[in-house]
Amino acid sequence: MSEFEIRPYEEGDEAAVIDLWQKAFPDSPPWNRPSDDIHRKLAIQRNLFLVAILDGELVGTAMAGYDGHRGWIYYVAVKLAFRRRGIGRALMTEAEQGLASMGCPKLNLQVRTHNQGVIAFYQRLGYSFEERVSMAKRLEL
Repeated sequence: MSEFEIRPYEEGDEAAVIDLWQKAFPDSPPWNRPSDDIHRKLAIQRNLFLVAILDGELVGTAMAGYDGHRGWIYYVAVKLAFRRRGIGRALMTEAEQGLASMGCPKLNLQVRTHNQGVIAFYQRLGYSFEERVSMAKRLEL
């Protein structure tokens, strides 16, 4: 396998990112429109929107953010054919380093309870469960 590269998102990546997310997150609710999420992220801490490139092909993504209290990670995805090659781990490491360089003391993420494979992935990276209830309110209708 060739060596992959982790780099910040570039505008030319949009179509490939949307395609990846639609395949990696088929159960996303309709209000999670990838193009809207991409454009909102580009306005805030765009350097924390990471992509993995292998032989010129976009094969993974991770989107991170820091609000001054906690870091958050979203949209960690790797194309099915490229999983279990260290790409997801490398994306997470780069996101964690970016957040740490901003002074972020702790990183949070959310995983759907039925996604046991992803839960196991994050546990292997040192993440653990915290007793919390995740709540949300839509501001954009």
